[in-house]
Amino acid sequence: MVAATDVIAPPSAQLKHGALSLPETIGQSIANIAPTLTPALNISVVAGLAGVGSWLSYLIATIGLVFVGACIATLAKRHPEAGSYFVYIGRNFGPMTGALAGWAMILAYITTAVAVVFGFPIFLGNFLAVFHITLSMPMLVVFAVVFLALVTYAAFRDIQMSSRVGLVLETISIGIIIIITAIVVGKHGTIVDHKQLDISHLKLGGVMSALTFAVFSFVGFESAATLAKETANPHRSVPVAVIGSAAIAGIFFVILSYFMILGMSDDAGAIGGSASPFADMTNKAGLPWAAGVVYFAAMISAFACALACINASSRMLYSMGRYQFLHRSMGLVHHVHRTPYRAVIASALITLVLLLLLLPQGLLNGFGLTGTIATYGFVVVYLGVCVTAPVDMYRAGRLQIQHVIYGVAGAALMAFVLFSSVVPYPAYPYNYLPPAFVIFMLIGFVWFAVLKSRSPEVLMRIANDMEG
Repeated sequence: MVAATDVIAPPSAQLKHGALSLPETIGQSIANIAPTLTPALNISVVAGLAGVGSWLSYLIATIGLVFVGACIATLAKRHPEAGSYFVYIGRNFGPMTGALAGWAMILAYITTAVAVVFGFPIFLGNFLAVFHITLSMPMLVVFAVVFLALVTYAAFRDIQMSSRVGLVLETISIGIIIIITAIVVGKHGTIVDHKQLDISHLKLGGVMSALTFAVFSFVGFESAATLAKETANPHRSVPVAVIGSAAIAGIFFVILSYFMILGMSDDAGAIGGSASPFADMTNKAGLPWAAGVVYFAAMISAFACALACINASSRMLYSMGRYQFLHRSMGLVHHVHRTPYRAVIASALITLVLLLLLLPQGLLNGFGLTGTIATYGFVVVYLGVCVTAPVDMYRAGRLQIQHVIYGVAGAALMAFVLFSSVVPYPAYPYNYLPPAFVIFMLIGFVWFAVLKSRSPEVLMRIANDMEG
């Protein structure tokens, strides 16, 4: 039996301040984006809607999310806290509004983790299929649970180690994708695709419709902000990580989508109808061996992404637990590893429960359902941050025209993404997700309203502090 002093953090235990360098902070955001998963799977939806204009959808999304990142950077410089969005919005619009932002982000990070855990056995099965090995569904589920356990251990053990692991794994997987893409383009003989570059022939309606799914490829880019307490020089590192990761990932998505459609001889429909688009491209180029490499890279990326999600969700739980919006145990820190260990375990257990509950939907549907509802949580908070940033600067007496431009541009894109996610209204089973998200937010509102009525002193203390 482990002694209590080995597990329970003393009241003075704190997160490991200043543990993360700039590259490690960037690694948190890059790993949470998981750029490799876009050419491996996510691009199918974008290509199905935007066709040969897929690169343009990603370019517009990149510009918009850089504006969102600029708003986050503005707030991160003034409020380098573990709760990030909970704190940013709460300090400007009151603790109740901040708590709802934190509530939405917890859902977003955890359901993204669930989506990635669903994706792992898909990639594993496709990887083994290259070697003519087939696993039963129960075996795939066992591997998914083991995968989640390893992710949880890494998150529990050490934030510095887990951030380094995420950065290294994602760098390897991106490198594999780039090398294989270069080989395919080399076999194609040219990098010029007149059909894709002729703007007048692109389906602009499809390009705009695909923005929702293009934005989904980026979600998590903001997660470095949740580690501000553990980052060295957070006033500089967090803004650089957030804006830099959005820009780097965006450039990667634009180039990869362009070259993938080039590699398929402009047959965007083939990519749009595929469950393994990158492998289809390599097969067309006469590189059947590359499919195994791609799926291996996707598994690496999935681990890095799931780890980043658990890290981020646990920091949100930690900050809200410290203020007793959630059970105070969420605010405990392990005195050896200096991680919010109970919040890490809670995040992992919720992920596991959701995984098991959605298994009857199948792996691919489970990935789609959890990824979609995660997008709702992210986009709602992104919208809130874009509104908050100029307000925060105005209250500080430091408002400049660029803050207004960033806020308006970012908010406009996020509002459009929300609108296009429900118009036209999605078909079954996705039709349940918008009301499910609304119900989730209402539960949070009722819970925080009850807290306010029963413990008004807690809300007063938060209003005067908000980790300031």
